[in-house]
Amino acid sequence: MTHLPPRAGVGFKPEHFAAIRSAPQPVSFFEIHAENYMGAGGPPHAQLTALRADYPISVHGVGLSIGGAGRLDADHLVRLRRLCDRYQPESFSEHLAWSSHGTEYLNDLLPLPYTQETVDRVCDHVDEVQDRLGRRLLLENPATYVLFAQSDIPETQFLAEIAFRTGCGLLLDINNVFVSCTNHRSDPRAYLDHFALAAVGEIHLGGHDAEDLPSGPLLIDSHGAAVADPVWTLYAEVIARIGPRPTLVEWDNDLPAWPVLAAEAARADRILTKAPTHAG
Repeated sequence: MTHLPPRAGVGFKPEHFAAIRSAPQPVSFFEIHAENYMGAGGPPHAQLTALRADYPISVHGVGLSIGGAGRLDADHLVRLRRLCDRYQPESFSEHLAWSSHGTEYLNDLLPLPYTQETVDRVCDHVDEVQDRLGRRLLLENPATYVLFAQSDIPETQFLAEIAFRTGCGLLLDINNVFVSCTNHRSDPRAYLDHFALAAVGEIHLGGHDAEDLPSGPLLIDSHGAAVADPVWTLYAEVIARIGPRPTLVEWDNDLPAWPVLAAEAARADRILTKAPTHAG
């Protein structure tokens, strides 16, 4: 499913490149967003080539629009295949979301209704991606803020069916679980109890922002803060159940100094190294 080490990594940001290259880092892998490296060359590729020489890499897509109603963008798939062939990442993942309509691209990851029709469409898209890339995809659970009246399949069941039918793996974003369940006034532990944990090939952790509304708290998956304590608690519980999994700390906005981000990865690593490897 993934060849990443079952340790902690972080998302790579060019602002941290000098600090990373100044000495060996206690980080087991780096993740890049595919769409930032679809040009032919220049500083992004020079940095990534240097990084790839010393660390495993995971590629995380944000623009395939796997949940979209239309066909996948063939040109985007060609660029994505070229990037994966060039750097041979140990893992590739994408979001259960849509972000395009026709030729219009939206700078967001939008939710979709959980129906059998949507399951069939997403399975077709996942099959196409895996066939075109020649590698297995990990599909990430979303952070959501609204629910669709027409949804008649629980999200956990929806993801499990896609993994079963396509053979893809799942990327469990625990912050997304906490954000969504808080927003929808549901129990994140109950969600995780029904999640297809055996299909999890990688875990994401990230920060969120909170706003108090008359109806209760609204959480935003901002990737602009440290991982919250309740998310760390859920993460430790999941790792205790399934054993170590490659874990990525996402921090994309309001970037901290490199030592702050490295410390977040170190906290995840401490949880991973204490976990029983025989957990299932």
